Amino acid sequence: MGLGVLASGQMTRRDRRELAKRSNFKYGVPGALASVARMIPARAPLFPEGAPCWADARLADVEAGKRFYGDLLGWTFDEGAGAERAYYTTAYSRDRAVAALAPAGRGAQWRVHLAVRDAYAAAERVFAAGGHIVAGPLPGGTEATVALARGPEGAAFVLRQAGSHRGFERVGGPGAFRGAELLTPDAAVSETFHASVFEEGAFAGAVRRRVVDAGPGWFLLYFGCADVDVTAAAAARLGGRVRTGPHPTSYGRGAVIEDDQGAVFAVCEQPEH
Repeated sequence: MGLGVLASGQMTRRDRRELAKRSNFKYGVPGALASVARMIPARAPLFPEGAPCWADARLADVEAGKRFYGDLLGWTFDEGAGAERAYYTTAYSRDRAVAALAPAGRGAQWRVHLAVRDAYAAAERVFAAGGHIVAGPLPGGTEATVALARGPEGAAFVLRQAGSHRGFERVGGPGAFRGAELLTPDAAVSETFHASVFEEGAFAGAVRRRVVDAGPGWFLLYFGCADVDVTAAAAARLGGRVRTGPHPTSYGRGAVIEDDQGAVFAVCEQPEH
């Protein structure tokens, strides 16, 4: 597998098997990643290392998701990629990319992507700090190199090395990403882990933590809205449900919402920019 294959993103099944074999991520053991990482051109991210830079929802029915989020947050959508990119569909607010929807067999969920300069080196740090790599790293065409990771407290996130797709084109304001909150049963474990993985410390400044009584950790993503009461009522009308709120949150007055397929996120009032 040569530089041209990785740089262009034109990977065959044989290429992918070779990369998986060399990294041993299928078995949860870090392999000889350094030589592979040198084959992928790094690009300085627009976001600091460890900061949220993208978000996507994995849904059983992407078309239903487009209707729900289109009505709720005013998003518009591209036509979606083909099978080569797993039918990944980008969402836009004011003609700026703000998130994506993608098909999933089960377990609807929102996922936060955290910026890294080198996904392979970051994956090694995840292992060293006691976390797990669930999938990847693998290039997503020329747009980004990503890996699905899980911290020792159970919270899943995506390591994202920017390529031609740099991440959020708009942050803050109605319809756009506002922030992320890590809900964790063990604040000390989470703090130590993320400080080891994201060495520059941007994670601590960009992601807020909240201790929960039990269960695995998870990331709650916040999106802006003009009026949280109106948005919460609309979510119920569209087939979702309001889990909590509206009430004060760490990002202002907000509500936690479960969409009509079970993916959980939050909305908070944001002024127009």
